[in-house]
Amino acid sequence: MNPSHAEDENVSPASAPVAETPFDYPSYIQGMRFFDPHIHMTSRTTDDYQAMADAGIVALIEPAFWLGQPRTGLATFKDYYSSLIGWERFRSSQFGIKHYCTIGLNSREANNVPLAEEVMELLPLFVNKEGVVGIGEIGFDDQTAAEDRFYRAQLELAKESGLPVQIHTPHRNKKEGTERSMAIALEHGLDPGMVIVDHNNEETVKSVLDQGFWAAFTIYPFTKMGNERMVEVVRQYGPERIMVNSAADWGISDPLAVPKTAALMVMRGIPLEQIRQVTYQNAIDAFAQSGQINSADFADGLTIDQSQKFNGNTILRGGQQPRPDKNSVLIK
Repeated sequence: MNPSHAEDENVSPASAPVAETPFDYPSYIQGMRFFDPHIHMTSRTTDDYQAMADAGIVALIEPAFWLGQPRTGLATFKDYYSSLIGWERFRSSQFGIKHYCTIGLNSREANNVPLAEEVMELLPLFVNKEGVVGIGEIGFDDQTAAEDRFYRAQLELAKESGLPVQIHTPHRNKKEGTERSMAIALEHGLDPGMVIVDHNNEETVKSVLDQGFWAAFTIYPFTKMGNERMVEVVRQYGPERIMVNSAADWGISDPLAVPKTAALMVMRGIPLEQIRQVTYQNAIDAFAQSGQINSADFADGLTIDQSQKFNGNTILRGGQQPRPDKNSVLIK
């Protein structure tokens, strides 16, 4: 089981039957720009990058993540963190999308205490690298003593580094875990305005907002939050300190969840400025506190040169040319 997207969530059913998104949903979001503040692009394909760029996604944040099976040594963490600030950032740029990341020890991996202790010594070497906009995603999975220990240690690292924190809330006993995560952050003296609490639902959002934290929502097929429910959350609570993400990874997930949610909000009459806040601006405001994000770097898109190389590697294969017509049915 993927611990970051596990079953047994306490979620409310949709208030109305699920409606099929019209085939022409892109027509509702033409000219709009999106920022996905939580997506695991290491697990995605170049086709996903192209589709995201076509849908208006201009920037993203990739949190450090559990890869589906336990890592067996410190070197695997080092290589993974290096890829987030290296190859993956380059790969994203080749599709005109600005790539940032958060670096941290995932809650599931915190339960291997000897290895987690080594990772904690490694993290300071990465958290102040260019493009690292926070410590994350960290927090609780099974809410063990080890998870508590390393969550607290990483909160202290965030304070020392002056970086925002991206919290992974558990999907079993979510309400309890969310309250515990916030209480510990406050106990350690963090400004709630520097903390993004992720994977919220209707059970948790009010408390998160009332305590001054940022509330992020993952739009995920069959679990977490559907985008119809997300529309109603924004309708009820407004757009302040709320952001939408896809958390798309190696499981069944949708890297276009943010633009699709924006399209549904347009269809359901949410004001355009509110849509812009929850699908673009709020993510920038929260993570720009790292000092690493300047929207001028991506607001008008990145210059794309797919002939560029990273460590001698390119996204093109032998003899390939950059795809001149992304809509062509012919693959030449």
